[in-house]
Amino acid sequence: MCTARATLSLVSQLSGRGCAGMARAGMMLWALAAACLAGVSGDEFSVLRSPQSVVFRDGSWPIPGERIPDIAALSMGFSVEEDLSWPGLAVGDIFHRPRATVLVTVKGVDKLAMPKDGISYPVENAVPFSLDSVANAIHTLFSEETPVVLQLAPSEERVYMVGKANSVFEDLSVTLRQLRNRLFQDNSILSSIPLNSLSRNNEVDLLFLSELQVLHDISSLLSRHKHLAKDHSPDLYSLELAGLEEIGKRYGEESQQFKDASQILADSLQKFADEMYNLYGGNAVVEVVTAKTFDTPLVRKSRSILQTEESTSYNLGYSYNFNYAVVFNIILWLMIGLALAVIVISYNLWNMDPGYDSIIYRMTNQKIRMD
Repeated sequence: MCTARATLSLVSQLSGRGCAGMARAGMMLWALAAACLAGVSGDEFSVLRSPQSVVFRDGSWPIPGERIPDIAALSMGFSVEEDLSWPGLAVGDIFHRPRATVLVTVKGVDKLAMPKDGISYPVENAVPFSLDSVANAIHTLFSEETPVVLQLAPSEERVYMVGKANSVFEDLSVTLRQLRNRLFQDNSILSSIPLNSLSRNNEVDLLFLSELQVLHDISSLLSRHKHLAKDHSPDLYSLELAGLEEIGKRYGEESQQFKDASQILADSLQKFADEMYNLYGGNAVVEVVTAKTFDTPLVRKSRSILQTEESTSYNLGYSYNFNYAVVFNIILWLMIGLALAVIVISYNLWNMDPGYDSIIYRMTNQKIRMD
């Protein structure tokens, strides 16, 4: 840890050696400050896979933790309430938006060593976040097409499925008991993943492995319904993994179990990203957020797994619909046209000569003359 006592001790020891000592002390203080900052802001936001229509620039621009949902919304083509002046996300192709966004949050580690080269950005002020705003935007704009929306936190047994997700992932294990039973089935990941120092008899290890099983089952179940990945409505997947954090608490972050679990998780996430990317035909964004600890706990409203719509009313205005501008212009110009027609007709009637302009008077005069 970077403490003030250690800094003062370093300065007092080197300052007694003259100007050279002071110069050396300054250099070491800069190095110490850089190490402290690196330790504080070590959390990362990584983009594992993304289509050509979504452009992430390569750079080290920090991302505010509370703006991560806005980045997910903007990458899908949705608007946000507050402008985001972050240069990492370019405009991209506005006519081709990704069919899916997959965001995985990993707790207990600041970064993971991914097998493939991706784009990573530091996260400052790591606070808990949710993609509820993105899910609500999908519900509003694509309510008739019932897109797939899945939000899952296995360790907390928190699941939220909407639309076609209820039929696609109806066999997905969601409770801790179901997850443990799933691990000991014949087609589980225990037969394909090298456990190394991890054990099948430890509850903490089983929690970590069950989260990996969930990743495998999501891609496996979606592969049986490939037609859902080809529709026009965007899908959303939000997953929170806390198994690695529990392993760090149980064995320590310097233990072999934690190192093996970190490597296994990194390999599994990259495999999961490749599978989801391929299932959506290369038109999906897969992102990973790694956070050592969150500053404040996330307070969420519990939701039912079979909940299809929120019944709570807050007496707010109607949600904005993308057809609003079209309907407004149709009604506006139609009313303007009708108003102009009424004005022109009224003006002509007011200035009309009954004896010359009206066919009724002309026919009447002819009949009188003939008689």
